Amino acid sequence: MKPDSILHPELAGALATLGHTDIVLVTDDGFPIPSQAKRIDLGFWPSTIDVLEILRQTIFVEEVRDCHPQLYQALQELYTGSGAEFRAASHETLCRDIAYEAKIIIRSGSFNPWANVALVASTDPFAWFTDASGVQPLPAYVARRQRIRDNVVPVLN
Repeated sequence: MKPDSILHPELAGALATLGHTDIVLVTDDGFPIPSQAKRIDLGFWPSTIDVLEILRQTIFVEEVRDCHPQLYQALQELYTGSGAEFRAASHETLCRDIAYEAKIIIRSGSFNPWANVALVASTDPFAWFTDASGVQPLPAYVARRQRIRDNVVPVLN
């Protein structure tokens, strides 16, 4: 076992399959998860924010979508300096659209209403575009790297 790593074998394995633009949906206990979804049920514990804190240390995220205004402040603090952009998504959009697009849905044990957050996976903008690679990043990657360098606090778009 390795400290500060994900020990849940199904969750660790699912995260290892993520590619650029794959969606990870972290939900509260009552979210209606589609029957065909890759569901990782953490059930009893932890809270949505606990899961998001672990994921923040594990995967690169380029976009965060949520529909819970009070949770937004905690997400701002958690994702400051990550370069992620924030987008609002209604609960209906998360249930109707994003849940069916998500590669992984992680159900937390949270009873915090509408504490559902979609993370759009990304790549490390520093590792992929180095001087040695000779490849120039797209403007979106340049902007993300600058937000990370500047430790920018994400704002809701």
